[in-house]
Amino acid sequence: MFAKSTFEFLDELAANNERAWFEANKPRYEALVREPALEFISAMAPQLEKFAPHFRAEPRKMGGSLMRVFRDTRFSRDKTPYKTNVGIQFRHELGKDVHAPGFYLHIASDECFFGAGSWHPEADLLGRIRDHIVQNPKRWIAARDDRKFAAHWALAGDSLTRPPRGYAADHPAIEDLKRKDFIGLAALSRAEAIGPSLVKLAAQRFAAATPLMKFLCEAQGVQY
Repeated sequence: MFAKSTFEFLDELAANNERAWFEANKPRYEALVREPALEFISAMAPQLEKFAPHFRAEPRKMGGSLMRVFRDTRFSRDKTPYKTNVGIQFRHELGKDVHAPGFYLHIASDECFFGAGSWHPEADLLGRIRDHIVQNPKRWIAARDDRKFAAHWALAGDSLTRPPRGYAADHPAIEDLKRKDFIGLAALSRAEAIGPSLVKLAAQRFAAATPLMKFLCEAQGVQY
């Protein structure tokens, strides 16, 4: 799957982030990035079936679990055309975009990690998550502080500085209600990313995130 040469290619892409270089080196991208990523996605399908059967591992070149290499530069000052990381998301079968609940693998020279949860959920979903916490505070805290989850995962992402409008400032989970992202991150070393046990490790980490993912799915009214 992924190898030392994957990181070397990503480093070279960062130093030569332009269309002409990428086109000239596209066979290397296919061999060192896309093919290992699709192999990993294929291997994760039966693993997800064991503990998260409504999440999909789709090994397609476009439109599947592998995120596009092309950056969206429309609203960014940075006009470099290519991402210099590998992003893989296993989203819910009813999810339409990267904001839906999902499991995530990030491979980059500066950092590798696992992710789980809802990143930048749209206003409607964010409101549902917050309301679900208000209605079920004990269940939320039990999921957040679950021993197996907390052993490897830490909640991350952006938060408001003040309580969101309409929510009590003295709610026992007010710091979580301030969250704009409901994601957990788990560490992944480069050695683990290129090691022979990446699929097994990913399955173990993602399974440990079940309490968070189950709560988020309940908030959205979909099956975990």
